[in-house]
Amino acid sequence: MLRQVKPRNARSKRALDKKAPKPTENPKTTLFLRFTTCSQILQDALTDLHQLRIPLAKKFSKKNAVHPFEDATSLEFFSEKNDASILLFGSSSKKRPHSITMTRTFGYKVLDMLELSLEPEGFRRLAQFKNKKCAVGLKPMLLFSGTPFESPVPNEYTMAKSMFTDFFKGEPADKVDVEGLQYIVSFSAAEESGSDAKPTIHLRVYLIRTKRSGQKLPRVEVEEMGPRMDFRVGRMKEAEESMMKEALRKSRTSTERPKKNISTDVVGDKMGRIHLGKQDLKELQTRKMKGLKRSRDVVDSEEENDMEDVVSEEEPAKKTKKA
Repeated sequence: MLRQVKPRNARSKRALDKKAPKPTENPKTTLFLRFTTCSQILQDALTDLHQLRIPLAKKFSKKNAVHPFEDATSLEFFSEKNDASILLFGSSSKKRPHSITMTRTFGYKVLDMLELSLEPEGFRRLAQFKNKKCAVGLKPMLLFSGTPFESPVPNEYTMAKSMFTDFFKGEPADKVDVEGLQYIVSFSAAEESGSDAKPTIHLRVYLIRTKRSGQKLPRVEVEEMGPRMDFRVGRMKEAEESMMKEALRKSRTSTERPKKNISTDVVGDKMGRIHLGKQDLKELQTRKMKGLKRSRDVVDSEEENDMEDVVSEEEPAKKTKKA
């Protein structure tokens, strides 16, 4: 690792502040490297992937004697030196020809790695497709089709899906203009069979074209733009549980959390919702009126009973006539 150097001027201080941790991190930069032996097919593949990743990409042409799965110290050095979170290392040997090692780092330390072997028979370069290319810096739409990518148990295909998503993610955006959706990147893999051979990952890039359909909605067509690559999964190095937990942790932001049951309408007035318990109507306080007092009703009934007793004593009882 690089030693900690104190900034000597404002320029170096700005550079160190840019690398420092932030609540909202910078978009991930990808660094392309090559081994001492790297086939021409693999170099062309790295060049096309670099073209799709521009402007968040750096490509080195010098040879580097690095063995990622044995000693990743050099990759960590390049990651910190260039402030790159994703590294693509191309190497070719007799045992593992046309091999690309995808590496992700956290805190300039290797988080996880995946090795993909490029099949030279099905490879076609970006320049071999004679059609219009998409603009630089646009965000693509990603499509993952195949049951291996949806496995509940983490494996090589779920890691490949996560890494390719980070690779093509680009800068974060809250809103996306429909005119900016110009191309789609498709990843497909067949179902795993009983044989030992693992399914191949097919990478295809298509342009999206809208044409008139005579209706309100246009007719959408896709045209292959290139490159065309087929990968076979190889070795992998999973992330440590504690390191992955730290990488997925979100920092506390200074923004105020929304309060429960309080909202703001279109005019800007604050509206609140109050929840009350069940109301007992027997204890409801009504308007007080003298004519509705219960004590007055009791007094009146007692006076009527007294008057009946007085009348019965003064008036003799009527004799009944005998038949």
